[in-house]
Amino acid sequence: MPPILPPISSHQNHHCSLASLLKQCKTMKQFKQIHSQAIRTGLATSPVIQRQLLSFSSSQTWTDMEYAQLLFDEIPTPDVSHWNALIDGYSSHNSPKSAVTVYVSMISRGYKPDRDTFSFLLKGFTLEAAIEFGDEIHAQLVKLGMGSDEILTSLLVVMYTLTAEIDDARQLFDRSPTRDATIWNKLISGYCENSRFDESCKLFKDMIRENVMPDSATCISVVLACTKLKDLELGVQVHLHAEGKGMLPDLILENALIDMYTECGAIGAACRLFDGMRERNLASWSLLVVGLVKSGQIDHARQLFDQMPDRDALCYCTMIDAYVERRCFKEALEIFQAVQTGDLELGALTVVNVLIACAELGALETGEWVRCFLDRNNIDISNSIGNALIDMYVKCGTVGNAMWIFDKMHDRGKHTWNNIIVGLAINDHGEKALDMFGKMLKSGERPDEVTFCSIFTACANAGLIDKGRELYISMIDSYGMMPNVNHYCCMVDLLCRAGRLKEAFETILNMPMRPNTDIWGTFLGACKTFGSIEMGEFAAKNLMELNPNDITAYVLLTNLYAKCNRWEDQRRIRELLHKKGINKEPGCSFIEVKRVVHEFESGGGTHPLIEEIHSKLREINGKLKVFGYNSDGSEVFAEVFSVKKIFWHSEKVALAFGLLSSGPYATIRIVKNFRTCSDCHKAIKLLSKLYSREIVLRERNRVHHFRDGLCSCRDYW
Repeated sequence: MPPILPPISSHQNHHCSLASLLKQCKTMKQFKQIHSQAIRTGLATSPVIQRQLLSFSSSQTWTDMEYAQLLFDEIPTPDVSHWNALIDGYSSHNSPKSAVTVYVSMISRGYKPDRDTFSFLLKGFTLEAAIEFGDEIHAQLVKLGMGSDEILTSLLVVMYTLTAEIDDARQLFDRSPTRDATIWNKLISGYCENSRFDESCKLFKDMIRENVMPDSATCISVVLACTKLKDLELGVQVHLHAEGKGMLPDLILENALIDMYTECGAIGAACRLFDGMRERNLASWSLLVVGLVKSGQIDHARQLFDQMPDRDALCYCTMIDAYVERRCFKEALEIFQAVQTGDLELGALTVVNVLIACAELGALETGEWVRCFLDRNNIDISNSIGNALIDMYVKCGTVGNAMWIFDKMHDRGKHTWNNIIVGLAINDHGEKALDMFGKMLKSGERPDEVTFCSIFTACANAGLIDKGRELYISMIDSYGMMPNVNHYCCMVDLLCRAGRLKEAFETILNMPMRPNTDIWGTFLGACKTFGSIEMGEFAAKNLMELNPNDITAYVLLTNLYAKCNRWEDQRRIRELLHKKGINKEPGCSFIEVKRVVHEFESGGGTHPLIEEIHSKLREINGKLKVFGYNSDGSEVFAEVFSVKKIFWHSEKVALAFGLLSSGPYATIRIVKNFRTCSDCHKAIKLLSKLYSREIVLRERNRVHHFRDGLCSCRDYW
């Protein structure tokens, strides 16, 4: 087999020939071939050749230090340069302890270390090595008269900042007779690494006063300090200095400046800098996206996010978290869909936020994907993730899955117990909620105000009036909790659902605090249900006084008048609304199909399948008529009762889409942004039987389970 490299010349220029071959050497195999040729030609015994081979084998990242050690061991009388080459090799190969071992051997054999020896040693120190050997090496180089050496002082400063002994580093700095930009920068960056940002900035100002020219590395450290201190003024000065000295463009420095500007609230300056950059990397884009989100400019952040050539987990998490915080749940899940196809790791906060979005939109399929992702990656279900999963499952109407997660959680805090109790309550499992409350007490967990609100809701939904009263008294007598406005609201709801409007009214009038909009709204809704005009008008009057621009009171009052055939009064309220310019919030419903959430407004909107949806709605309407269904327009907020308007309510549009897009026996899950009307409730009950489907419809505080023509709420909600 022919040699990979030409043979070493044996004439007088063999040193030059070896150097030339080493320059061409790219692999360990080639290096061993060169060494073999040196042995065959008798050149391997030359001290110069030995030094060349050893230095080369120690300095290349791809070489094997065991081979370098063998080369060294073959030298009968190594000099200091040989020792230094071996020490340098171990330091360069991240083996500082081996470098120290060689140094100790060198000393024990009577060799005197020089400046290079200590330089090679110190440059390779890790935190562990610095702690174990740093002080001793420092003492020895001082003993040998090298304590004031500029290069060694810089390396010692780095070592002491590494071990967080920043004050020792400062003493070295102050004693140094000559201080170039390197040692200034080492100490400035050391202060930053040890979170002493004020001193980092102060030292930078001293550096400028002493006419020492900071380099880009110095500027990066100071900009980091300005970011932490939110010192915009100094940060701008550093930026101007860098521009004036021709340091820009410098990608790392420019990214640091973007971060500084966004953290200091100067988002405009960050955008201008970003726009003017010749080169950008992923960090450049990510920093500005995060900065825009922090400044509240989420739409601008989304535009930038969509333009990014590549994205990292930070960007995805930032956008998801921001959307959830602003209750833009559909947008959050749109961003999350892209994550599902990649291999990015999401933080615990983002996992929780995705589950919150799933809960709010009824996106069970996406929520299940998250749970399976946790299982596949053996990620422990923490309290926060477990609670988010429980919340997601109960709001999607899958109480069994919520219980499964609850049973898997070992550390159940108060929030976990409250979560499962309220979940059972809103899904009309009142008895189970009470049973869970009993288990909570047996576990030793003390109930709080939220627990009692949840259990009162369970009693109200289940019609357990006496049990609710008993628990109310227990809350006061056994647990020493005085009822707050939320507890009164629950008790009013409890009485109202039982038709005890007079008792509820007396409870409101005797409250020790002023009733809020929730209490009057609950009571007014009950008056509408039971047709109580006088008390309903009183409740509406109080509700309007508390919030004159809230349409709830007007809608409920007009529905009450319609129920009681008080058409003139209904028209009067409508005219008042028109005069005030108060508009009813448009109804919208959400449904998830194949991990995509679809949103529908009343009328259908502009969905791509709108024609098919229209056709399905006509089919639905025809089936309802065949079975004798008559539309109920008592709660339709319009000048004239319109069957067509009821026909296009958002939950019916979503249901039509669900019937079109899902399998023949699949459960259909819909989320409505506010209370469903009595007509839609009646229609969906019948449709669950006609289409042999379970239909889960969640309103704000109730999950309806429609099956075989019945609803879990027993027609009171």
